[in-house]
Amino acid sequence: MSGGKNINLTLKVWRQKGPKDQGKFVELQAKNVSEDASFLEMLDAVNEELVSKGDEPIAFDHDCREGICGACGFVIDGEAHGPQRGTTVCQLHMRNFKNGETLTIEPFRASPFPVIKDLMVNRSAFDRIISSGGFISQNAGNAVDANAILVPKADADEAMSSATCIGCGACVAACKNASAALFTSAKISHMALLPQGQVERKERAMRMVGQMDAEGFGSCTTTGACEVACPKDIQLTNIARMNREFFVAQTTKREKHKDGGAG
Repeated sequence: MSGGKNINLTLKVWRQKGPKDQGKFVELQAKNVSEDASFLEMLDAVNEELVSKGDEPIAFDHDCREGICGACGFVIDGEAHGPQRGTTVCQLHMRNFKNGETLTIEPFRASPFPVIKDLMVNRSAFDRIISSGGFISQNAGNAVDANAILVPKADADEAMSSATCIGCGACVAACKNASAALFTSAKISHMALLPQGQVERKERAMRMVGQMDAEGFGSCTTTGACEVACPKDIQLTNIARMNREFFVAQTTKREKHKDGGAG
């Protein structure tokens, strides 16, 4: 991390001992931080200083620190993952900040994301949405067989784009309604666009949207804040696709009931 200059920052960090405790902002100093350091490395240095004084380190989620796993994530000066677009907080470098700046750092705010401690939130609601989608009954075979299933390039590209969602929760934190529509729609779109996902397509859309609502996420009003905050640039077109999938599934279900069929 050599080559860049060092900066000093004042941090206003949200500290909360547990889910039922009252939280508050605490002012801390980050001194002689290399511009080449990542934001999480800066917090590591602050934590080392806190521990050396016998204080409790700042709790925050992290794992791969490569912008892949979706584990990290918090709000920096009102922006999920910070000011740089298309970047997770672990990939955000201190060169994006100025010497002497004061930064406000807080957890993702949404009732379905209860605070565990400090900057850590419980995002298991996302796991339950994914689980509600179930499995596919299509036998994709081995790698060679799977390659024999023809997928139009446009659909393959769209499916891959949707599959890049890492489930970090930035879309929820950025939305004024705490909507999970971008996340859920990306997961629905991924399988809806592929032939392997067609058998359970309608039921999957019904279950996942139903679970999203059951978790207490807000409604989507298509302001686009989620797309801006998303570190993987998931597009709003996925939400339109999800709404269409859900509408078709609901309509089909009503028609079956009208005709006296099952479903």
